[in-house]
Amino acid sequence: MNERPPLPPFTRATAAQKVQAAEDAWNTRDPHKVALAYAPDSVWRNRDTFVTGRAEIVEFLTAKWQRERDYALRKDLWAFDGNRIAVRFQYECRDADGQWWRSYGNELWEFDEHGLMTRREASINDVPVDESDRRLFGPRPAAEAGRSFPLE
Repeated sequence: MNERPPLPPFTRATAAQKVQAAEDAWNTRDPHKVALAYAPDSVWRNRDTFVTGRAEIVEFLTAKWQRERDYALRKDLWAFDGNRIAVRFQYECRDADGQWWRSYGNELWEFDEHGLMTRREASINDVPVDESDRRLFGPRPAAEAGRSFPLE
């Protein structure tokens, strides 16, 4: 079994590392790379969609990033306890018609002893934004790692 450090139980520092690693991976928009952070039988709720296992995660993410163009994500550690982490996030993307969106969300994560995520629950709301109001341009610069972001 491959391990994905940091491993639970999490400290503030290791939980923050886990959040940044997830943000970095999702910003690659590589479904196969992202799926490796999840247990083979991981279960998700993403909005109104339920996903089980890595193959379904890859399928879900492939479709997501085909729809959500120029995707850029920021995650922020909200809370942690033992093998669980709560995250708030924002991402921006544009659709096929060129409309930009900012999506606000919260995630609840649960990990196994190997540091693989076994459960992910995401609640997300989308707001249309003008291109001139965008704030997220590609992956987070290293100088901004660990910084919180504004609500609006």
